[in-house]
Amino acid sequence: MPFIYNCYSLEETENLAEKFANAVKETGAFVCLFGEVGAGKTAFVKFVCKYLQVKEKVTSPSFVILNEYKSGVIPVYHFDLYRLEKEGVSTISSELEEYSEGKLLTFVEWAEFSENVLPFDRIEINIKYIDENKRIFEFSAFGKKSESILKRL
Repeated sequence: MPFIYNCYSLEETENLAEKFANAVKETGAFVCLFGEVGAGKTAFVKFVCKYLQVKEKVTSPSFVILNEYKSGVIPVYHFDLYRLEKEGVSTISSELEEYSEGKLLTFVEWAEFSENVLPFDRIEINIKYIDENKRIFEFSAFGKKSESILKRL
């Protein structure tokens, strides 16, 4: 059953990201992000990183495929599959699986290009752009670890 959060401002999005950071900091998680261009996927990741005390500058990995942030409470890995599209994702599927294990947080933007090669235990966040200020965040859990994380939200 999905959890739905309506955020009517950037501050509310930041508050949601802080709650999410607190929910994942002890266990880590594998998170698939869905949403159109400009929906707020990278902004959400930046806010989560802020509350995990990441010191590096958090940027979109659109052109580099992966950004790594190891200065925070737990390591954060931020993938963007958009440039790989469906054909290219198969070349990194085993790497993605490695980033789902252990106490780390992995975000995968444009996860729809993954063609079901993503780990079973994951959180999916669908971000819907409503207008300049409003976003709807729909969280779904797949697996026991992810279900327990969403219960902490």
